[in-house]
Amino acid sequence: MVSIVLIAVTVIISLIAWQKPDLMGKMLMNPYRIQHRNEYWRFVSSGFIHADFTHLFFNLFSFFFFGVQLEQIFNQLFPSIASELYILFYVLAIVVADLPTFFKQKNNPNYNSLGASGAVSAVIFAGILFFPTEKIYLFGFFGIPGFIYAGLFTWYSVEMDKRSRDFVNHSAHLYGALFGIVAMTLLYPQVWVSFVEQITAMLR
Repeated sequence: MVSIVLIAVTVIISLIAWQKPDLMGKMLMNPYRIQHRNEYWRFVSSGFIHADFTHLFFNLFSFFFFGVQLEQIFNQLFPSIASELYILFYVLAIVVADLPTFFKQKNNPNYNSLGASGAVSAVIFAGILFFPTEKIYLFGFFGIPGFIYAGLFTWYSVEMDKRSRDFVNHSAHLYGALFGIVAMTLLYPQVWVSFVEQITAMLR
């Protein structure tokens, strides 16, 4: 499965980068260096490195459950180009999720970010379109329907991005989620019919 390969590649690159600080520095999302030194690879490379094991684990744990499911949907809807399209979706999500941060921080040489959060958010929200009432379990035991989780996630990301009191790029979460919704709508607009039908059935 492509999802497993993406997880393996991300783990290997993150492990190598932890041992080589110079490599880590060259792969970070640094808008200033992209703008002023044309280091465009950082848009993609930053999505394959993580700050520490906890950061890596939680991103890839979420991606495993939603990614495998979404990949199966791609295989059903686009059988002849499923793998290529899925990889393109994932990589574009990394880039698009960081674009707002790039424009905001392109003249700030001290800003850095890293992680697959934008792509993971895209995968999660694309999956929610297909299974909006399927429960997402927070902390392993508290389950809420996917479409409610989407609303809470969006609110949380917007509020935390306004406060900017931590080192997490919350805007990447938000824009990655938006990318997942928009991209899946363009690829398979009929998903909204099923989305509405499932929510309606749950509310009856």
